[in-house]
Amino acid sequence: MDRRNYAFDKVNFILLAVGMLVVIIGFILMSVTGSTETHYNPEIFSPLHIKVAPAVCFVGFVSIIYAIIRKPKDNQ
Repeated sequence: MDRRNYAFDKVNFILLAVGMLVVIIGFILMSVTGSTETHYNPEIFSPLHIKVAPAVCFVGFVSIIYAIIRKPKDNQ
């Protein structure tokens, strides 16, 4: 089979998908119902929402960047 030199290989796509999944999980962790005029929700200031979730998103973005700049190995 004729193998062309593609910029990405299978591992790059897997790393990219995992990074996107981690970012989505981080955004889901960041989402919380807000306070209204009649009800105060102290949950918006929990460490999960203001510290952990942004760190998870950051790790996901870094892994996406790594997946993009990773050079595939040539098997020729």
